[in-house]
Amino acid sequence: MNHSSMKLAITIVLVGTLASVCAVRANAQTRLAVASGAMFPVYQATSLPSSQLIKPEELVKILQSSKGEKPLMIQVGSHVLYQQAHIPGSEYIGPASSESGLQQMRKRVEPLPRNKFIVIYCGCCPWSHCPNVKPADDALRAMGFTNVRVLHVANNFGTDWVDKGYPVAKGD
Repeated sequence: MNHSSMKLAITIVLVGTLASVCAVRANAQTRLAVASGAMFPVYQATSLPSSQLIKPEELVKILQSSKGEKPLMIQVGSHVLYQQAHIPGSEYIGPASSESGLQQMRKRVEPLPRNKFIVIYCGCCPWSHCPNVKPADDALRAMGFTNVRVLHVANNFGTDWVDKGYPVAKGD
């Protein structure tokens, strides 16, 4: 086997292994969601309509503007991710893929007017694998909130926010 053939074979094995790991992870998360009695499917960020999304560059402009209402920003992912880097002024409520995270979010927003501008975000993983933003969006809309946007983090928060030089806070 020549060098090019060997590289191709190794690449195919690695891609196959990665696909298997992702499939196992998705299957395990789905089983966890079902076993915990979750009423939402996991990994459905891609089903959010584009009209409900906000791009990072759009949110930065809103946050830097001296005009208009500033949104309540809620990070619905992991606490470790929030501690490492988050949008300044955002609040951590817990992963929305868990019932306790959703309860924390509901408690936080309950007293707010239903037209309050709210931005939710996660950034734990690629958009197509995020288990947190869709349940959070669904819960807010079920509560009657009409001005909710989901920050579209295509790859992860580090790549799509931090590495672009957008404002970041660290810690709690």
